[in-house]
Amino acid sequence: MAAERGARRLLSTSSFWLCCLLLLGRPAPAAAARSGSPPQSPGSSVRTFTPFYFLVEPVDTLSVRGSSVILNCSAYSEPSPKIEWKKDGTFLNLVSDDRRQLLSDGSLFISSVVHSKHNKPDEGYYQCVATVESLGTIVSRTAKLTVAGLPRFASQPEPSSVYAGNSAILNCEVNVDLVPFVRWEQNRQPLLLDDRVIKLPSGTLVISNATEEDGGLYRCIVESGGPPKYSDEAELKVLPDPEFTSNLVFLKQPSSLVRVIGQSAVLPCVASGLPTPTIRWMKNEEALDTESSEKLVLLAGGSLEISDVTEDDAGTYFCIADNGNETIEAQAEFTVQAQPEFLKQPTNIYAHESMDIVFECEVTGKPTPTVKWVKNGDMVIPSDYFKIVKEHDLQVLGLVKSDEGFYQCIAENDVGNAQAGAQLIILEHAPATAGPLPSAPRDVVASLVSTRFIKLTWRTPASDPHGDNLTYSVFYTKEGIARERVENTSRPGEMQVTIQNLMPATVYIFRVMAQNKHGSGESSAPLRVETQPEVQLPGPAPNIRAYAASPTSITVTWETPLSGNGEIQNYKLYYMEKGTDKEQDIDVSSHSHTINGLKKYTEYSFRVVAYNKHGPGVSTQDVAVRTLSDVPSAAPQNLSLEVRNSKSIVIHWQPPPPATQNGQITGYKIRYRKASRKSDVTEILVTGTQLSHLIEGLDRGTEYNFRVAALTVNGTGPATDWLSAETFESDLDETRVPEVPSSLHVRPLVTSIVVSWTPPENQNIVVRGYAIGYGIGSPHAQTIKVDYKQRYYTIENLDPSSHYVITLKAFNNVGEGIPLYESAVTRPHTDTSEVDLFVINAPYTPVPDPTPMMPPVGVQASILSHDTIRITWADNSLPKHQKITDSRYYTVRWKTNIPANTKYKNANATTLSYLVTGLKANTLYEFSVMVTKGRRSSTWSMTAHGTTFEFVPTSPPKDVTVVSKEGKPRTIIVNWQPPSEANGKITGYIIYYSTDVNAEIHDWVIEPVVGNRLTHQIQELTLDTPYYFKIQARNSKGMGPMSEAVQFRTPKADSSDKMPNDQASGSTGKGSRLPDLGSDYKPPMSGSNSPHGSPTSPLDSSMLLVIIVSVGVVTIVVVVVIAVFCTRRTTSHQKKKRAACKSVNGSHKYKGNSKDVKPPDLWIHHERLELKPIDKSPDPNPIMTDTPIPRNSQDITPVDNSMDSNIHQRRNSYRGHESEDSMSTLAGRRGMRPKMMMPFDSQPPQQSVRNTPSTDTMPASSSQTCCTDHQDPEGATSSSYLASSQEEDSGQSLPTAHVRPSHPLKSFAVPAVPPPGPPTYDPALPSTPLLSQQALNHHIHSVKTASIGTLGRSRPPMPVVVPSAPDVQETTRMLEDSESSYEPDELTKEMAHLEGLMKDLNAITTA
Repeated sequence: MAAERGARRLLSTSSFWLCCLLLLGRPAPAAAARSGSPPQSPGSSVRTFTPFYFLVEPVDTLSVRGSSVILNCSAYSEPSPKIEWKKDGTFLNLVSDDRRQLLSDGSLFISSVVHSKHNKPDEGYYQCVATVESLGTIVSRTAKLTVAGLPRFASQPEPSSVYAGNSAILNCEVNVDLVPFVRWEQNRQPLLLDDRVIKLPSGTLVISNATEEDGGLYRCIVESGGPPKYSDEAELKVLPDPEFTSNLVFLKQPSSLVRVIGQSAVLPCVASGLPTPTIRWMKNEEALDTESSEKLVLLAGGSLEISDVTEDDAGTYFCIADNGNETIEAQAEFTVQAQPEFLKQPTNIYAHESMDIVFECEVTGKPTPTVKWVKNGDMVIPSDYFKIVKEHDLQVLGLVKSDEGFYQCIAENDVGNAQAGAQLIILEHAPATAGPLPSAPRDVVASLVSTRFIKLTWRTPASDPHGDNLTYSVFYTKEGIARERVENTSRPGEMQVTIQNLMPATVYIFRVMAQNKHGSGESSAPLRVETQPEVQLPGPAPNIRAYAASPTSITVTWETPLSGNGEIQNYKLYYMEKGTDKEQDIDVSSHSHTINGLKKYTEYSFRVVAYNKHGPGVSTQDVAVRTLSDVPSAAPQNLSLEVRNSKSIVIHWQPPPPATQNGQITGYKIRYRKASRKSDVTEILVTGTQLSHLIEGLDRGTEYNFRVAALTVNGTGPATDWLSAETFESDLDETRVPEVPSSLHVRPLVTSIVVSWTPPENQNIVVRGYAIGYGIGSPHAQTIKVDYKQRYYTIENLDPSSHYVITLKAFNNVGEGIPLYESAVTRPHTDTSEVDLFVINAPYTPVPDPTPMMPPVGVQASILSHDTIRITWADNSLPKHQKITDSRYYTVRWKTNIPANTKYKNANATTLSYLVTGLKANTLYEFSVMVTKGRRSSTWSMTAHGTTFEFVPTSPPKDVTVVSKEGKPRTIIVNWQPPSEANGKITGYIIYYSTDVNAEIHDWVIEPVVGNRLTHQIQELTLDTPYYFKIQARNSKGMGPMSEAVQFRTPKADSSDKMPNDQASGSTGKGSRLPDLGSDYKPPMSGSNSPHGSPTSPLDSSMLLVIIVSVGVVTIVVVVVIAVFCTRRTTSHQKKKRAACKSVNGSHKYKGNSKDVKPPDLWIHHERLELKPIDKSPDPNPIMTDTPIPRNSQDITPVDNSMDSNIHQRRNSYRGHESEDSMSTLAGRRGMRPKMMMPFDSQPPQQSVRNTPSTDTMPASSSQTCCTDHQDPEGATSSSYLASSQEEDSGQSLPTAHVRPSHPLKSFAVPAVPPPGPPTYDPALPSTPLLSQQALNHHIHSVKTASIGTLGRSRPPMPVVVPSAPDVQETTRMLEDSESSYEPDELTKEMAHLEGLMKDLNAITTA
């Protein structure tokens, strides 16, 4: 009892948690409970699955007329089921039936089978039906009752004779049902069967090893319940064994046979002949061992019996009869079938109403079984809510209470049928636990309505405003349908769902319920939504067929679309040659069309699209068909002849071009004749794969003509031109080794040696090849063997400046000949000369052949396609008409230099051209040609180059990756690599992306990428959504294949998603970076952001940028006008002042020539301030490394600056004024000299320090020009300024100079005291502002910030107050008006002040 209570407690606990899972989770087919303990909630009754199945099922039965039959059936259930029977799908009324009655166990008994020609009430298909009230109904498998018909003989025994020891057969063929009832009689007595006399399954009698006792009268009898049926009698005579022989013939041959697994099979085979034949069997060309096998038995006469058939027994069987004189064979196909068998049976399921469930059913069999489903004995008709998925599974959508019951999967094929079932129980929802339930969700709306899906959104219930822990269920149904389906949200707190797979133009009713931990709450009010209507376009045209009408035409037929959706106006027939991407189309008004002018023996694909008034409909599937073959339209290519000896010639060729073969090449026809007797032609046929043939038995020293033609099944194509060759007068000697080569030449290079040679002088000895040995100091380190035709070789990978010894030996099958030695020293690395070293070893080298072959000239490469190049050349050793009359042939070699170690490919030709095929697209090849005549060959010709045409990419882009962009969750970055086989210059890519990987490709979103970029951004994607990406490359020839789909899920929403465009607007206050400005962003001079980091709209930024640019342009124009006005004041009064100014400059350090002035202490000991970290930066700033510091005035080149026209006219003066609104950019700083330079070398500086006063404190009207010929550096340029946000706040506009250092270690900016407010620092700028300098006679303005311009690294700016002196231009103007200059005391005071300032600076930087 304790154990029982514990089990119940465990059962109750597990059931409770299962119910909670069903209530709070996401009901789906995978979430449905399988067979096992039923769910249970407190206070609810326990519902369990009820065992209900068949113990015995009826089987197929064969009966005869008038006999009794029992069809067995028994079912198990508690309580006992009620048994009924169906015949041919209709219930039998067994109560009033006298002949058929139901037995106690449920079996059906038929007392007397009725069967006649016109009345067959008992024959048919029977099915047992078991029913349990309030539970359900199940049906058994279907059994066939066959009643044997009246006996009829298809063939009867005929009189025959047989020689003693041979075999005989007597036919008796009746309908298949009566074969089991056939027996034989001999002389009106029953015939006893044994190992020598057998009856075949067809009823035929076989007598083997006949004796005299076998003679007599034979007849067959059919006994099928009625009076026996006798055949005609036939006499069999047994003749004595004659002395002569007779032909071997089959009396009975095997025929195709089909059997079911587990049955037995007999393949008949009986042969007769003298001598007596023996029979053996083969299966799929493997001999069968019938003597030791238990499965295979050789019956009388030679028939083969296979017991317990399996699938492995299927195949082609060969019966071979052999009597020593001759052999005959016959074959038959044996097919094995299998009844349906379940690999996975349906399982019991618990579910709630409105859920979707799937019954799984997996079957196998041969032929492949068909599956149908039965619910409670009635056929399940597929509908919107009952669907067959994955070919065999049953899906039930939106369960209702009436769906409870037993579901059976019935599998059926030609062999038989089987059934398996499962029970479905619909559970009541468990009562809610104690606690508040949520109210109805608010504001349920359809935010997106399409033709086949609807997106619903809602707000949280009023009872739970936050709703973070709530889950939601959306119930929906068609209007007027009681069956309701449910869709659940994917995670707690989600308040939207998309309902898929809806019907167009259909009204659906939706309601939403919220669930918390206590249970389901109230339902929202029903929402009525109608899906969008679908455009009524035609469906695909059914039964599209294509067949070849001729070698150049194909006929395509089809039928009217089933879903026409309106009158069909016309059809468009599309067709395309296989392997191309160019599709053509034809308008057709009928249901068939013949396309002419196609290529012979070429495969084409076809599809049809129907059009109505709305436009094109759905395309049919492609159908492929090949045009008929024809005789080849071109001759074989590259025919060449090779004389082997005095009696044989080898002929080589290549197939005709693929486009001219017009079919499968089945062979070649070779014709040859003596050149002197043109009427006597010999013909030879070779197979289609053979591309050479040895012709033997020729006459010595005789010229022969040869030609070759290709064959297809249709006939012979055109032949090549006649080609001639002459056999040798005598055969070469190979009884001894070859003699020494006649010469050896070496040409040393840096890491290689080119070795060339000539053959032995005695050319009557066979030479099979040459052996080259080489090594440092010894020729035996390495050995290389080359072909006998080769005349040079390059030894690679040698050491420079090394002494190598080289040996050359000719060899044949007897052995190697006498070696020829030579030595060479490879050149050093520094030697690039190309002087040839030509050495002839006199003691071993006879005089070379006086007439060596000249290499071909004028080699040209003509590009024909993406994989074909034609090589042509001329031969100067031929007559002017370039006609080949001797047996010479040419060797063409080619290679590409990518990769570098590519080997040469060779081919022979006997004409002055060769067609090279099979090349790579868009690839550069080099070609050279060599001529060979007899035993002499030339060197290789000069190379010709050719680049094959481009072709569509044949591989997809590689390494496709997708990453999310930082700070932008709706933006992703797609990266990839070019395709391996681009076959041309990539001109762009197409990115396809979709949320459904199985969608048709025309439904994917397309993002084009122009050029060869390998990255792309895609914006405005949906958050937390999986996307699939594919990429396709294109070049000038078309599109390549697509890459495999890459999945990427966008991030979930964060706080930034609430900003406009799902991006957070960032401020550019202290320490902040401008968002996504890129490396080329150029900030305006005036800050566009508030000092407190408040966001600025894009419109405000644009307006501010326009204002800044406008002010800058106006300022530049004003400066240019003033500068032009000042430069034209060239009166004699000014000249005098300039002369006075020059005399003054001789005694003042600040304004004199710096060449003659010793610098003050200001320039001493500042090497300590070198910015060491700048050297270590991995990315040198282009601003700081543009040009070195000019050491004198001649080093400085003039720079064109459009902001100051004075620079073009007077290159020796500094700019005195700069607009405050100027923008500091990379381009601007690159063309400007710094305002303040502090060189650290100990030499006197070559330029003076100039200070720039503020525009506010030094009005332009008071500025005057002086000393325009002052010896300042040439081309000195001005700085640009960037106003800080602090100056903007205070309303002051003091210019801030940007230092453009000329060397990273010889420039710095003077630090300053910290300002009262936080400065704005923009790390995107490559350099930082220098302090503004103020005149001594003006009051101090707001403190400026300055920091050292480092490489991408920010340093805290330190403010400093520096009095600024007038600029050169300002000073010279004042001197011209007042004719005054600095006094020595004033200059000394000023220098002392600056020296003190520098001491303070040293103290600050040291600290």
